[in-house]
Amino acid sequence: MKSFLINETENKKRLDIVFGGREPSFSRAHIKKMIDDGKILLNGKIIKAGEIVKTGQKVEYQIEEVKPLDATAEDVRFEIVYEDDDLIVINKPQGLVVHPCSSTKSGTLVNGLLFRINDLSGINGVLRPGIVHRLDKNTSGLMVVAKNDMAHVSLAEQIKNKTCARKYLALLDGNLKQDEGDIESYIDRSKSDRKKMAVSDKGKYAITHYCVIKRYTTACLVEFALKTGRTHQIRVHAKQLGHAVVGDDMYGKAVKGLDGQLLHSYSLTFIHPRTSKEMHFEIPLPDYFENYMAKLRVMG
Repeated sequence: MKSFLINETENKKRLDIVFGGREPSFSRAHIKKMIDDGKILLNGKIIKAGEIVKTGQKVEYQIEEVKPLDATAEDVRFEIVYEDDDLIVINKPQGLVVHPCSSTKSGTLVNGLLFRINDLSGINGVLRPGIVHRLDKNTSGLMVVAKNDMAHVSLAEQIKNKTCARKYLALLDGNLKQDEGDIESYIDRSKSDRKKMAVSDKGKYAITHYCVIKRYTTACLVEFALKTGRTHQIRVHAKQLGHAVVGDDMYGKAVKGLDGQLLHSYSLTFIHPRTSKEMHFEIPLPDYFENYMAKLRVMG
């Protein structure tokens, strides 16, 4: 843990500005995120970036050691829906892992981004450059990626403050009793399987809104709107409802002919970090999803 004391020339200035003067290698956006994440303390307390400091106060912080870049540029295919100098919106295909991990070292979305884009934000470190939010390997659909720290901080704040709207379509096994409602619970790591998440009496609070779009005799097409963003949130909440996502071999059961769960991020809305303009994107269901539903019998 490193530290310094506020001197007389820094008295009555903003903490983020003072810190930037002490650590000029950090961008203003990166400093704000460090403060928001509680990684920069003032007199041992978590504060806001705009906090006005006083002479003699103690600033404590820890700079994480930067690990060598393990991710290399690879020609990984994915669809670019929109791109400008600050961000890129992509349509992630099912089966594509978002970033390198212990089980997947290459062939990820990050490898593909490094191949196609010169600059990405560095806030999440060298293994997750530009990644503001993620989708599970077998979940398809829209994702936004930040090209610089300014865009990254803005988009992350919008997700945190629930002003970034993300909607999904999922085919659930069986039929829900109610046409719509909210699912609320706490989600934590499963005690029996660390790869899975589970409803818990502790963990992180999670809330998802659902609305049935179409009913079949053996399944129903449901729109899910995330109000929080927990790992596997929709899949866990679908299981909590007693109707797992079709093809989800982790929280339900595998289905012959499907490579994973029928869960698709079809709608994404956010405010552009630079222009403040509302950006809205929608994409249709992938063919394998549509083809599976085409074989089902509509209820009625």
